[in-house]
Amino acid sequence: MRPEATRGAAETVAQIAAGDFLTIARILRPQGRRGEVAAEIFTDFPARFERLQSALLEAPGQAPRPVTVEYAWPHKGRVILKLSGIDSIESASHLRGLHLFIPWEQRTPLPPHHYYLWELRGCRVIWERQGKEIGTVTDVELTGGAALLHVARREGIGEVLIPLAQEICTRIDIASKTIVIDPPEDLLDLNS
Repeated sequence: MRPEATRGAAETVAQIAAGDFLTIARILRPQGRRGEVAAEIFTDFPARFERLQSALLEAPGQAPRPVTVEYAWPHKGRVILKLSGIDSIESASHLRGLHLFIPWEQRTPLPPHHYYLWELRGCRVIWERQGKEIGTVTDVELTGGAALLHVARREGIGEVLIPLAQEICTRIDIASKTIVIDPPEDLLDLNS
């Protein structure tokens, strides 16, 4: 499952795995006596919970099962959810640790120059001035400033960290899985 997130080009810390769903929350514990649950938010678009009517609930070892969301509200950095058919603390406690998904097609559209980080993984990185392929993005690290692309060198020797900044990553083409870079000569030692 993929986490749904972006902040320019950042995301929450959920792991990405193959799947046709986006992870938007993880149920933490029961909240209240009517079957509500507190959930950790795995999306950078928490306003989606206000209008969320249906979702898919993780069913370990099976395909996610559809659930109706009766209501939701933000609470202390989390979201409180009331799922149809979950009407007691006991039934809510059985949901602890399960993930809430939406179909991949329902992801929030992004403005230009914003990307889901899972889309950047696997992209080839091309150094424009040298006309050579540096390697492939294996991960994206969030920092206090620009995120860092972890790029496994094409030769298989080591890794290069490249700031995910518009001045350096001059062209990102998700369709062709290509990132073209034009770093300052003194910023990166890409010749070795």
